Amino acid sequence: MISDLTKIRNIGISAHIDSGKTTLTERILFYTGRIHAIHEVKGKDDVGATMDSMELERERGITIASAATHCEWDGHHVNIIDTPGHVDFTIEVERALRVLDGAILILCGVAGVQSQSMTVDRQMKRYKVPRIAFINKLDRSGANPARVSDQLREKLGHNSVMMQLPIGLESEFEGIVDLVTMKANYFEGDNGEHLVEKDIPENMLAESETARETMLDAISMFSDELMEAILEEEATEELIHEAVRNGVISMDLTPVYLGSAYKNKGVQVLLDAVNRYLPAPPDLENFGVDLSNDEAEIVIDSDPNKPVAALAFKLEDGRYGQLTYVRVYQGTLTKGSTIVNSRTKKKHKVGRLVRMHADDMQEITESGAGDIVALFGIECASGDTFTDGTIDIAMSSMHVPSAVISLSVKPVDKKAEDNMSKALGRFTREDPTFRSFVDPESNETVISGMGELHLEVYVERMKREYACEVETGAPQVAYRETISRRTEFDYTHKKQTGGSGQFGRIGGFVEPLAADDDDDFRFTSKIKGGSIPTEYIPAVEKGFRSCLAKGRLIGFPVLGMHVCIDDGKSHSVDSSEMAFQAAARGAFRDVYARAKPIILEPIMKVEVEGPQEFQGAILKTIMQRRGTVIGTTEESGYSTVESEVPLSEMFGYATDLRSMTQGKAEFTMEFARYRPAPADVQTELKEKFKSKLVVDDE
Repeated sequence: MISDLTKIRNIGISAHIDSGKTTLTERILFYTGRIHAIHEVKGKDDVGATMDSMELERERGITIASAATHCEWDGHHVNIIDTPGHVDFTIEVERALRVLDGAILILCGVAGVQSQSMTVDRQMKRYKVPRIAFINKLDRSGANPARVSDQLREKLGHNSVMMQLPIGLESEFEGIVDLVTMKANYFEGDNGEHLVEKDIPENMLAESETARETMLDAISMFSDELMEAILEEEATEELIHEAVRNGVISMDLTPVYLGSAYKNKGVQVLLDAVNRYLPAPPDLENFGVDLSNDEAEIVIDSDPNKPVAALAFKLEDGRYGQLTYVRVYQGTLTKGSTIVNSRTKKKHKVGRLVRMHADDMQEITESGAGDIVALFGIECASGDTFTDGTIDIAMSSMHVPSAVISLSVKPVDKKAEDNMSKALGRFTREDPTFRSFVDPESNETVISGMGELHLEVYVERMKREYACEVETGAPQVAYRETISRRTEFDYTHKKQTGGSGQFGRIGGFVEPLAADDDDDFRFTSKIKGGSIPTEYIPAVEKGFRSCLAKGRLIGFPVLGMHVCIDDGKSHSVDSSEMAFQAAARGAFRDVYARAKPIILEPIMKVEVEGPQEFQGAILKTIMQRRGTVIGTTEESGYSTVESEVPLSEMFGYATDLRSMTQGKAEFTMEFARYRPAPADVQTELKEKFKSKLVVDDE
């Protein structure tokens, strides 16, 4: 167990797709002695990067699941989580950032701030994660770190400060000038393992002096001592480090580091910056809720001697059962001790406690506050809190985005059917954005997720890991229904079958909620004079809510509806909660058709990046899909097109885009909002729904 908590760093490495996250992690592991040979992404040498331990990851050259590892650097214990860049696997980034204290935001030296960089940055801000930036790929043609640092400021709103200058760029990139020590750093040896300090080249002295002044000016805002020292021209390295650390931890400063992970340059200096500037567990305040005191917010201390509080943030089905990754926020977890799940109140014995290194593990006997470890054989869900039973608290959970795309899956034979249910059970436990259910109408098994690639990967994993061949049906878009005008209702539910009957009358109106209203449904009661007894009003709301799961237009959930009841009648004998629930359901059926229901379709924010010469072709692919172009930007030969496109038009887009741009363009898409579908699309969907009902009736 690490006793000095100030020597622990829990960091994540996040960035846009293909910015070099896994390559950087591979170098970090090599320089810290965790691995003894460097392997590249895409497994050209049939090995593949250490952190891409899944066969699929090595084949595709992408990270699918976040992987945890740990290493030692200069007396500090560093837990690292390498996260995917693809928006389809965004939950992996969410859950990693939820438990991390700091992060490295990687940016490509050529492409700069890209669409997914913005998403990752938003996630970091949501969890208040301090970060340092690393501009990678400075060996590539078109690299311009100064421009990327400016983009950090303009596009992401960071107070970015260059801590280094590059010595040469593109094919002539040799090393970096450290503006704190005012020395030139070169990385020599077969794998850049020898960091050599030399004097700054003559031709860069003036530029380096100017850049240092700019840096000192920016960071002096975070230390009065440094400001005084600068005026007296006595700024020491210690004062500079202290000021930068203050700025980083308060999230008001983003120091920018430079290098090329692939060419083994700049990584060791970045590791020094992680130790110096990113927070240790005691530097940050973590909060939970006290379940025994009406969920009052409480501070969780990074103290190994207090009662245990740990958060399960990721689950994996390993060779030896369920592997649960936990971040210990308070107290000490020991092998053989008993822990309690705050949600289920179940007790579990800590049988095996391990520290992870990608898919390898190291047995340990105890783990203290601030550490990230894994437990075996404990049944729980992602986001559960564990305590030692002496306190009843829960850590705040993570943000889980809604699924935007569905696919029907059908096993090819009986054996595959059994395996499919096992696979789906495991995947839904592991990944909160992956959902699986049986459609009660069609009796089909439907899987939902964050995008085509997300579902494609899970279908492929079923085949490989569970020997389960499935046939996939056309993806089903998550349409929604809503009403378009205010309409009044007055409905009486009356049933007499001998003995006490059922009676309930309700009156009021339904209306669409405002477009900028975040609520999916709102219920208000303006009943006066007790025409409906108060105890029956929740039953009326329950009755209306039960109708929202399936609209009467095309059978999709209903959104954006406000129901207000202002009149009604009850019977002293025949009225009951059941009667008023039935009255609400009847009122919904009666009023829905009259309130002019319409179909809403999911609109995706689509960002396409590609060489400028293909801008026309990119715009054409968007226009052909009922897309609306929001804006285009052009920079250093690259064009970025921002647009909004209906999800129903995005199937197969990747193939079309590749064929029209010779495979040189890429796109990212995320859910933006729901919008009324065009009249012809609505008509087509209604016809399909009607014909399906007719077939089912036959």
